[in-house]
Amino acid sequence: QHAVSHLHYDFVVRRCASCGVRGSLRIAPGAMGIARTFAYGGNKNRLMYHPDEKPVMHQSFEHYKKNTGHTINHFYEKLLLLKDRMNTGAAKKMAEGRHQFMQAYLDQFYEEWDGKA
Repeated sequence: QHAVSHLHYDFVVRRCASCGVRGSLRIAPGAMGIARTFAYGGNKNRLMYHPDEKPVMHQSFEHYKKNTGHTINHFYEKLLLLKDRMNTGAAKKMAEGRHQFMQAYLDQFYEEWDGKA
């Protein structure tokens, strides 16, 4: 948990500064975003998934921070929205690949959850 929670500013922002990405929020998509999402959800004792609980589009940062929804909802409430917030061509290209990776992950997750895979 310590390593994942601290892998958001010093390492990632410096590494990706040349990609036109501002702040750790912007590089959350992809494998590292998935890892951090589940680490955070587990740390907060959140359910991994509940099919009856739909994502919430938060109206404010305060509302977002108070949310206690299941971990999979975080993909829809934040991670899958990030690709459209990139500033440069390099960042957009990086985000598109990571977005596709996360979407494939979710497709596989649901297949396994439903016992189809």
